Order: sequence, then C-alpha cells, then structure tokens
Amino acid sequence: MQASENSQDDFLFIDDSDEDEILDGSGEETWRVLIVDDDPEIHSVTQLALSDLVVLGRHLEYLHAYSGKDACKLIEENEDIVLVLLDVVMETDDAGLNVVKHIRESLGRLDIRIVLRTGQPGYAPEESVIKEYDINDYKTKTELTRRKLVTTVYAAIRSYQQIASVTESRQGLEKIVSSSSSLLELHTITEYSQGTLQQLAQLIDQDVEGLFCARGQGIIENADDLSFYIIAQQGFSTLLANQKLETLKDEQVAKQVKNCFTQKAHQYNDDSLYLYIARGGYRAVIYLTLTEPLSDIQKQLFEVFLSGIAIGYENVHLFQKLNNAAYKDWLTNLPNRLEFVRLLDTFAKDDCDNEVAALIDLNHFSDVNDALGQDIGNQLLAAVAQRLQTLSCHCKVARVGADVFGIIGTQSCVTPDTLVALFEQPFIAGEQKLPINASFGFCNKEHANSSGVKVLNQINIALNLAKKERVEHFAYYNPEMEDETQWRLNMIRELRNDFADNRLELWYQPQLSLSTGKVIGAEALLRWRTADGNFISPAVFIPLAEYSGLIVDIGDWVVNQACSQIKVLEEKAFDNITISVNVSIPQFRRGNFVNAVLSAIKNHQVTPNKLELEITENILMDDPQVVIDALVELKKHDISIALDDFGTGFSSLSYLQKLPLDRLKVDRTFIIDIAEEGQSVIAETIIDLGKKMDLKVIAEGIEEIEQQERLLELGCDEVQGFYYAKPMPQDEFLQFLNNNN
Repeated sequence: MQASENSQDDFLFIDDSDEDEILDGSGEETWRVLIVDDDPEIHSVTQLALSDLVVLGRHLEYLHAYSGKDACKLIEENEDIVLVLLDVVMETDDAGLNVVKHIRESLGRLDIRIVLRTGQPGYAPEESVIKEYDINDYKTKTELTRRKLVTTVYAAIRSYQQIASVTESRQGLEKIVSSSSSLLELHTITEYSQGTLQQLAQLIDQDVEGLFCARGQGIIENADDLSFYIIAQQGFSTLLANQKLETLKDEQVAKQVKNCFTQKAHQYNDDSLYLYIARGGYRAVIYLTLTEPLSDIQKQLFEVFLSGIAIGYENVHLFQKLNNAAYKDWLTNLPNRLEFVRLLDTFAKDDCDNEVAALIDLNHFSDVNDALGQDIGNQLLAAVAQRLQTLSCHCKVARVGADVFGIIGTQSCVTPDTLVALFEQPFIAGEQKLPINASFGFCNKEHANSSGVKVLNQINIALNLAKKERVEHFAYYNPEMEDETQWRLNMIRELRNDFADNRLELWYQPQLSLSTGKVIGAEALLRWRTADGNFISPAVFIPLAEYSGLIVDIGDWVVNQACSQIKVLEEKAFDNITISVNVSIPQFRRGNFVNAVLSAIKNHQVTPNKLELEITENILMDDPQVVIDALVELKKHDISIALDDFGTGFSSLSYLQKLPLDRLKVDRTFIIDIAEEGQSVIAETIIDLGKKMDLKVIAEGIEEIEQQERLLELGCDEVQGFYYAKPMPQDEFLQFLNNNN
C-alpha cells in the first residue's frame, strides 16, 4: 500500500457520535457484511466502529478479504452477503472496480449493496462507473467518521432489505402467475384440488403436508350427506382420498377445519394453516402443516393466490357440470355416447390385449314404450343400466343410444354367456316385470382400430350382423365384415347413381295358359345394367335396395313402368295381357303406398285389373295387418293380387283367407321334381287349395315338357319358365307376343 494512503488512516472513524448504538436488537439473525481491504488495520477499525450496530433488528456478521481475488471467491461461496465495504486500490489500481464488475456481471447479484472506499481521492471512479454498476455509495476514508460509516451501512442494508422484499414479492407473484396458469389446465375437482396443494407448497418453498377438504355432496360419487371429505392430499396416505375427514383420525385437525369453514376466515399458526376458500356458493378448507412460520410477505402472497384459487375452484365446479352435461347420460347417470367414444379411444391405444368392447341392443324396446308408456320405458333402461354395472367393478358401462348400451372389460368378463345371463331374469320397471332379450356385438382388442370412433363403427357392424341372426344373437367383429360393409356401401352408392341415370330396366317373362298355350300375362323383372354394360343379379341388388330404403323409389318406378307397358300393349291390341310386379315390405309400410299405385294407374289411364301386385309369404308374415289392409283397399279398385312362393314360408291359412287374392303361385322348388313318382304332393295340394278358393294357380320354373304334362294332369291353370321363354327386354317381349298370339 502506498505511504500517501497510510498517512490518511489516522483520520479514519473519528468518533463524532454522541451515541454508542443506533438501534437495540436481540434477534438471532444477522446481516453478513464483507470487508475488502488490503490493510488489516482497516478491517479492525471498521469492525470496531460497527461492533454495536443493530440494523432492523439484526446484528452484523463480518467476512474479510484482503484482495480483489479473495473477495470474488468469498462472494461466490456466500450467497447471504448483503453488503460489501470495498477498497478501490488493492493489488491493482482498479482491483475494487473489478470486484464490482464480477458481482454485477459475472454473478448477476444485483441485490448486494456496495460501498466503495479509497484513501486517495485521485483514484475515485467516474460518475458513470458508479451509475453503471449500481454502487450504493462512494466515500474517501478521511470522510468516514463513525457516524457517517454507521449511517452509510444502515442505509445500504435498509436498501438491500427493500430490494429483497421487492424481489421476494416479484418472485412470489411470478410463482402465483405460473401456478394459476398450471391450475387452469386442470378440469376435474380432484385434479384441481391436488394441484392447488402442490402449488401452495411450491409458493412457500416448504416441505409441507396438506389436505383439501369440502362437503362431499355433488363432489364425491354417492355422497349424499354434508360431511367433510378429503378431496385431495399431499404427504398423507393416498387411501384418504375421497374419504370422510374423520378417517384421518386427528380430532384437532377435524375441529379446526370445521371452525375455519364456519367462521369463514383463514387461520395462520406457526406450525399450520387453515385457509378458507369460497366463491359462488362453492366452499372448501385447505389444511397445511408448516416447517417454519410464514413471513408477512408470504401471507400477503397467499391472500393474492387464494383469491385466484377461489375463482378457479368455482370454475372447475362449473366445468364439471358442463362436462357431466356433455358426457353423462341424464337418465342412467352412465357415460353417454361421446364419453364412450373417449373410452374406446383409450381401449384402442392401451397395451392391454385381453380387453373386449361390446354393444348391447335391447330387442323390441319400442314395443315397451308403445304399450306401457315412456315412463316405464325409462325405468326399464335404468334397470338394465343398474344390472349391467353388476357385471364387474372393472367394466366400463355406457348408454350409447336410446336402447343401446356399451361395455368395455376383460375377455373373461365380457362374453356372450355373461351378457346373456344378465337378461335371463325379468327387469323390474315400476310395477311391471319385463322379460327382455338383447343382441350383442363384440370387438376384441386384436381387431380394434386406432380411434374410438372407428372401434365404435366396428362393434356396430358386428351388432347389425348379430341382430340378423335367428339363433345366436351375438357376433364378433372381424375385418371381413368391414370389407363386406364397404362393398355394400359402394354397391348402394352405385345403384343409387345408376337408378338416377336410368340404367335400371324392366324385363318381362311371359306367362301362358296351359289349356290354350297363349300368353295371358308377364312378370316384370327388374334388371340392373351398369355403366360398363354388365348386369348385376337381382339376388344381389334387390336386398341392397331394401336395406338402403331405395326400394321404395324403385318400387314406384317399377309400378309406373309396368303401367306404361300395359298402355303400350293396349295400344297394340294385346288387350288381355296382365303385367305382374313384385312389391316389398318397405313399400307397404310407407303411408301413401295405395295412393301411389292408384295414381300410376290414373296417370297412365290403364285398366286396373291388368296390373297385378305379387307379394311373398315372407312379406305377409313380416307385417300381416299392414299388408292385408293395403291389399284390401287396392282390391276395391279392381287391382289383381297374387301370392308368390306359396308353401315356402310359414304363413297361417287364416291370413290366406283374409287376403283378396286372384292367383296362387307355386314356387319352382315344388316343380323341379314334380314329374317323378311321389314328388308332386305339395304342388297338387296347392293346386287343389287354389281351386277350392276359386283362385287361378300358376306354376313357375317350368324347364321340361314332363313338368308341363304333370301340371296338366294336376289341373294347373297357368305356367311360366325357361321352357317357354326367358325374361326379355320390352322390344323382344312385344316381338314374342306378335309371334305367339
């Protein structure tokens, strides 16, 4: 150290104070002050001058460095240094300034207060340097009397304390913002409560235990009382979740939680907190243990944070209500279709290979609604839902549609046998005991698609197939089903387009009188010629048209085409030719079927009895009264009626008596072997029955002369078949009539 600087040391800390102390204090906490100077005497007199100083309730604790390098090391090792009394000139002329630069720039410590001291005014830093590095004060050693030193130190530490408070508040607010953002992502009450406890622990930076308590009604499933429940816990046993507060077996905590709830106020203790949350009628109490008391700033931050928690707590309740409205079935309280799709999403993506998903469709449920009323129907659905939930606690059950339920569980639990067993006993609905059957569609995990919507479609494909089964009302999905479904959809789309483009045609198969050999009529048969000129078999596309509902429009078109053909025949003097068209059950079920037929006859101005409507036994048995009522009405207008495929179904003869028939048609299955010994009994019986009922009898499928001869012997009236003519287009049919009549 230079001699000129030593010569000034005698003036350091002249006592100009009338007091020995600035502030009394007896606290155990201290402020750590670093004295940096290359002169040991400066360390001694500085510590002596400040020995009795108490600042804001704390004594000073000293660290010593005798060079800039040592000072930097000590600051790095001691994060709680609040003030540095720093000599400017030490091992180099700017050693002190290098320490300042290290503190501010390298360590990023903007909170430490720095007081520069120098014995040589000529080495004073520029004003810009003091501002740039946030130097708290600069003094020459000759200026620093004891009073000025104490005042400088006091001001510096107070400044540090204010900066620390602001920093703590800022960091706390940043934590609040971050915590609030995190909690906004939680949408269930349990998740939000658990997240709140975690964020509170992070906010005060303590290893705490906590409970989030609220009344269970409306939160805990099946909780219908006003007892306090533990919604979430932190640091306690996980078994406490969703249990009553008494399960904790701590009477003091239970009492304090209830007091906090009743008094509607926070309770701050040195070792615990009871925080009251209330917003929009939703109330809760948070209990936290503490390892150390909260500071005033922490309490203020808690107040800010809890106001946001209360808003979030109300919002999560409202979100839960919206979620229930969107994803729960109001009648059964089961997950609805949307939620079941989400469950199927999880099912599709899980690694568990032994799971199966199923749909359950109640058979003829509409009959219950129609006969007993919707209230009984609703009670039946609730009873079915309740019984399905008894299958296994691990199964997930949902109501997917009006009378369709979904279930996901293990392959050993969700099986045809277990589901069928659930429907063996009647269901209680009001005062009714209702026996109900169901159809079941299944999809194993191995065949499940990648998304819930696609899996639901797969199960539905299996269910539709199961509903068509007459013996076993269940089916498991396999990829071939989907290929078949896709093929069917493509065919229906193509049929619809080709029908719109007039590619459907009516061909005619002549019908002849056995006694005269003359053509007395023709059966109109539908043909589909595709755009590439190929024909699709009626056995393929007629069921598709019925499945899609297109058969109704096609049926209208057929009737009109047949009437148009009758008009052409009349104009060409073929006055005794009847055109017969087939009618399907969807046509009968439409409300205006009778009017549609009568309108076609009127529009084309044809004689009504030259149009014959053919029905099959299967159509008759599908909805007998609807069919009979329509045919009776049509018969009043002199339209001919024929019963096709007689003897192949299971129709009752009582229905046969009610039908206003003109003709019975013997199916080809009874004609094939009719010429053989003993093989004509059924055909003979049908012919005899027709004669007794005063009906014409026509046999179809004649391919050999022997069949014709046997039918003549039996007294059959009319025939059609390849032996006489195959079905032919309109022009060829007219030519056939010209050649044969």
